[in-house]
Amino acid sequence: MPALYIMIPAALLIVGVAVYIFFWAVDSGQYDDLDSPAHSILFDDQDPQHQAAVKADGDTPKDEDQTPRG
Repeated sequence: MPALYIMIPAALLIVGVAVYIFFWAVDSGQYDDLDSPAHSILFDDQDPQHQAAVKADGDTPKDEDQTPRG
């Protein structure tokens, strides 16, 4: 029984902190845009150093195309 005198206020304190963190996250805009991160994984990054992205864009890498091929 004496353990309940410690556990109940501790549980209420933890619930209060969790509710405070939830409302802080909502107020700071953490849940504003839920769709963009889910869709961003479907698209390739346009990294100029990545060879596949360079060839897909039609640009040529600076070092490789300057040398004559024979």
